[in-house]
Amino acid sequence: MRTHLDCFPCLVRQALDSVRLFCGDEAVHERIVDDVLQELLVMDARLPPPKMGQRIHRMIRELLGEEDPYGEIKERSNVLASEWRERLRGRVAQSEDPLETAVRLAIAGNIIDYGPTSHVDPDRVAGTIEHALVAPLDLGTVEELRRAIGQAETILYLGDNAGEIYFDALLVEQLPAQKVVFAVRGAPTINDATLEDARAAGLTDRVRVIDNGTDIPGTVLAECSPAFREVYARADLILSKGQGNFETLDDDSDRVFSLLMAKCPLVAGQLGCPVGSIQLRRGCAAAP
Repeated sequence: MRTHLDCFPCLVRQALDSVRLFCGDEAVHERIVDDVLQELLVMDARLPPPKMGQRIHRMIRELLGEEDPYGEIKERSNVLASEWRERLRGRVAQSEDPLETAVRLAIAGNIIDYGPTSHVDPDRVAGTIEHALVAPLDLGTVEELRRAIGQAETILYLGDNAGEIYFDALLVEQLPAQKVVFAVRGAPTINDATLEDARAAGLTDRVRVIDNGTDIPGTVLAECSPAFREVYARADLILSKGQGNFETLDDDSDRVFSLLMAKCPLVAGQLGCPVGSIQLRRGCAAAP
């Protein structure tokens, strides 16, 4: 997905919200806004928004002198999500269709995202979970996913955020563990999940976990590590989680299933759905 004009004010707002989370110095706030505006002047708009997100959060980390400024936030998200996971396991097990329920809950976990917002409200998480369990979902695509799981020899699951991966774990538990490779980011960026978060969530005890070799809040294959690209190329089934992966991954093959909440009007328009809706779609090709 290319960067549209409507993305520009959103990127500036995200940068300002982010630096305000960690620093109260107005001069620093002005500095990051100025730096981001200068970057936007020379940005190649053919690139997806998370590529600019990568640059913005590198600037923030450098400005703050912090390798992972979201570290404490990610820890809190993991604690919150771990409590939810324990409660929701029973709902998955007792449901008429555990796979469908796990898909719904995995998508609900996508609400734990500090890219579009600077605050994740626990009450909003609870509301999103209840909404996701009853919201419209393409059940035909759920059946396609079920068949694809049964036929696949290797399943690659592209994770998104810390905290959210505890909800992903509910879906991973519905998959044949020996077939699954779970991928996280290669370095800290926003509140995206890294290997440390995957270990905290217990994913490393259940399936093979790798990182993609980049600090882009998405999956830009050309910038991922050779090891990750090899796993990606060999996967029979790819579960692409979250809006960042959807915006960056350009693969419309039948082996890709996208699971996300449509969080912005541009993505919702591309999907032809309301903002805030839960989506399970086949393919992940970025629109021009």
